[in-house]
Amino acid sequence: MTNRRAFLKNVALLGAATVLPVHNLFAESALVTQPVAEGQFGISYGETVRPRIQPARKITIPNVGEYSVFKGDFHMHTVYSDGTVQPVARVQEAIDNGLDIIAITDHVESSGIGGLPSDIDRNMPYNLARSEAERRNLILIHGTEISQRWQGNRDRHFNALFITDANPILAVVGNWKAMIAVAAEQGAFIHWNHPGDPPTTDDPNRRKANPYTDELEEARTKGHLHGIEVFNGIWHYPFAHDWCNERDLVPLATTDIHQSDWNTYGHQNPLRPMSLILAKERSHNSVKEAFFAGRIVGWAANMVLGRQPWVEQLFRSSVEVVRTTAGLALKNNSDIPCFIEAGGRAYPLAALGAMATIPGSPKLTVSNWFVGMKQPLEITM
Repeated sequence: MTNRRAFLKNVALLGAATVLPVHNLFAESALVTQPVAEGQFGISYGETVRPRIQPARKITIPNVGEYSVFKGDFHMHTVYSDGTVQPVARVQEAIDNGLDIIAITDHVESSGIGGLPSDIDRNMPYNLARSEAERRNLILIHGTEISQRWQGNRDRHFNALFITDANPILAVVGNWKAMIAVAAEQGAFIHWNHPGDPPTTDDPNRRKANPYTDELEEARTKGHLHGIEVFNGIWHYPFAHDWCNERDLVPLATTDIHQSDWNTYGHQNPLRPMSLILAKERSHNSVKEAFFAGRIVGWAANMVLGRQPWVEQLFRSSVEVVRTTAGLALKNNSDIPCFIEAGGRAYPLAALGAMATIPGSPKLTVSNWFVGMKQPLEITM
């Protein structure tokens, strides 16, 4: 069993290795700005005033058998509910972070925080982002978020992905069962969001499991519930991982982002939550097929979170393990870090890194890749 203190120490060490250098803006050379070009009516200081342009983040993950691995975020907000950015900005942020797929999931009950009319078309966020997504070769999934009021003033929230029209869902607002039924009739994949209670507190002493009720089980058996977020924003819900295993539900990792990406995670943060989709091709239909087949693995805060078959296949595709006379040689062909335990010792395997020798063992434990609550992945050699 993984020692939590040792694991967190390893995370800190690996995180320190991935910190980007910060330039000293007050260095002497930065105090004297030089013009780039002088025209008849103005002088350009573009290279000194603007930040240095960085390319979009590139995330390397090998194919898993016949499947390509696509990176996505399926819980995002804009000014059309309780977010602070325009829909097109979510597309631009996704490209910058190396994502292939996103879903904008504004609350269907809310028309925005900027004094927008209450009868606004709830498909507007999707429609506004679609042309930019197409131009940037980003798959944009049509989605929305549905709220359920329960036990006084607390809410349960669900995301409906692959919908065709959000307005019929709004038409039955106030009845969450009817709302997810309408989404399901449109062919939606529906997942339960942030299953911690209450979802608005950052105090871990007040946060607890939001119970999996008979109503949720009824929705699942009807085909109206397909997954659960096991990581949302900054919160990991290990208990939800076991619920996914017990009830054949899909675990996801999402940002639930409201502010700009820069103000939430910083620039190209490698710890930012995302879900990895194992799909046959880069297309909307292929991605939808992968969702309903359950070929999804969460990746957040240097942890991999998913169902056993796909987590193991992802590892075996990503990490080469070769027996040598001295033990085992490991090479990580992915950008996903691994913490390997063998022979009673821990060995950090960095993104795209290698380890020459570790003791030969019939079993390796990957202590930051989880297949259930407190269940790290075990690889039999």
